Amino acid sequence: MTHPLNPPEIFGLRASQASFEAYQSAAFDNRPASFFALELAGECGELCNVEKKIWRNPERAVDLSHLAEEAADVLITLLNYCNARGIDLEAAVAAKLATIEQRRQQGLMGATR
Repeated sequence: MTHPLNPPEIFGLRASQASFEAYQSAAFDNRPASFFALELAGECGELCNVEKKIWRNPERAVDLSHLAEEAADVLITLLNYCNARGIDLEAAVAAKLATIEQRRQQGLMGATR
């Protein structure tokens, strides 16, 4: 039996999401959620492609700023997608973390500490 853990801190995500919505609305024409879903797939692919190159050649020089830029693109696009769909990401993540913790305590999440 595993011991209960407090979930990671996510509070403040709602305010960040609202700030992204205000910026997006002021800076760009309205784009549908499907645009952001496709953009998100592309941005995730770009991040994964850099990781794939590192995996293929672990001695390759890692440009952490490039990885950081790709990770930032993923987050920004995810926030834009959630805003376009009306998803409260903070609430969704909190609910998912509760589900993960419940499953972890039941031994359904693989090896635990």
